[in-house]
Amino acid sequence: MGEANILVCFAVKEEAKFFLPESTGPHERLITGMGRHNAAKSFREALKKGLPEMVITAGFAGGLNPDLKVGTVVFEEDFEVGLGSTLEQAGVVAGTFHCSKRVAVTAAQKQELWISTKADAVEMESSVIRTICREFKIPSATIRVISDAADEDLPLDFNALMTSNDRINYFKLMLSLVGKPQKIPQLIRFQEKTILAARQLGQVLEKSVLYLTT
Repeated sequence: MGEANILVCFAVKEEAKFFLPESTGPHERLITGMGRHNAAKSFREALKKGLPEMVITAGFAGGLNPDLKVGTVVFEEDFEVGLGSTLEQAGVVAGTFHCSKRVAVTAAQKQELWISTKADAVEMESSVIRTICREFKIPSATIRVISDAADEDLPLDFNALMTSNDRINYFKLMLSLVGKPQKIPQLIRFQEKTILAARQLGQVLEKSVLYLTT
């Protein structure tokens, strides 16, 4: 396909833990921060340095479709990207994403979103990044891994721990765990699952970038 300059965007570094930029050819990695505002601001700043030929927005997603298990990688792409058959051969599932302003914390909230949006997964940054891509006529794709299934509650209400600029307030997090120490084992198990999910995502992204750049 020839070399392509690809920008791969993540909200937080934990999502990018197993995606090694130096190993897979001509592309860059961008950590935007969580939420629509941070994603839009960071992405527009990155575009000032030059327009990539292609953008992939990647990271974790909450499952809305009950058939999607933790560790399942889901993708949605512009036709021009052309990754579909390669991803499906690797076991990646074609699906749709709902971009939410808030973290979907409970199974009940996810079910409401599943019914109202018909989307397969929920995330907080990809839609705004891909809207900007369309503004600049840059082909783009979303590739995200399910970190929590539709029937799972998150161990904490992360919305209550956010600052006004969509960052985790670690003082609030500490107080929450001090007040509810029984949540600590749940949080540890959740972190273990996200590490496994990030590993799966990294493998898929490496295959994707190699395909697009060779």
